[in-house]
Amino acid sequence: MIFTDPELEYMASQWLGRLATVDAGGGVQNNPVGFRVNTDGTMDIRGHNMAASRKFRNVRNTGRAALVVDDLVSTSPWHVRGIEIRGRAEALQNQQPADGHWSGDIIRIHPRRIIVWGGINPDAPGMRGRDVT
Repeated sequence: MIFTDPELEYMASQWLGRLATVDAGGGVQNNPVGFRVNTDGTMDIRGHNMAASRKFRNVRNTGRAALVVDDLVSTSPWHVRGIEIRGRAEALQNQQPADGHWSGDIIRIHPRRIIVWGGINPDAPGMRGRDVT
């Protein structure tokens, strides 16, 4: 499995992530997005009129994206936790909508690098990164 059980539980508890994409000229864009982890470990990003968005065009042109899901557990003491998923991305059209609110166009991320921090994986404290093989 690409993600550990604690990572899957953490992501299931979160509503938003931030999707970073890069355009053909190297310009970076970062947007808050909803997401879903698929059973095969890929990540789907959905939205309204997704195919008309800059992030969709960026992924179609470069095939790369990163998603950060994080939260602030407390401010005293300061405790931030999160997960970053970097990988190959696809801009897919005419997929089955998850529900009536989203278009059938999605960005799908195939994880290649996962970085986790803040105690999400209790057996691996601190910030840890791993490559997906």
